[in-house]
Amino acid sequence: MEILNVIVAGFAAFAFGAVWYMSMSKPWMAAAEIKMGPDGKPANNGGMMPFVIGLLGMILAAGMMRHIFGMTAIDTIGKGVTSGLGIGAFSVMPWVAMNYAFGQRKPMLTVIDGINVIVGCGIIGLVLMLF
Repeated sequence: MEILNVIVAGFAAFAFGAVWYMSMSKPWMAAAEIKMGPDGKPANNGGMMPFVIGLLGMILAAGMMRHIFGMTAIDTIGKGVTSGLGIGAFSVMPWVAMNYAFGQRKPMLTVIDGINVIVGCGIIGLVLMLF
């Protein structure tokens, strides 16, 4: 059953990301400097591949978080959410911020993507502890 728990947690984080980026689409596209076509949509959206990679990434992250939680006796909803937020804020987010800084990306991109990372990891932690 653990694999199902991991998959559901990955899907939950992915679903949050979908809602987050739909609500932040214009500022995110501006910060990411996405080129727009004449129809006002991204000129090259990459088809389905970014979504497939994103979903697989969320499932892999959930799997590793489940492993960490099992090794460290994280076994309550409070511990799961707190640990998930901490992993997002203090493990993943600094790496994203560093990459964006060296890539000379706009600070707003770091903020928008950072919120997704932190909240997404918190959601994974929550869902992993619900089952």
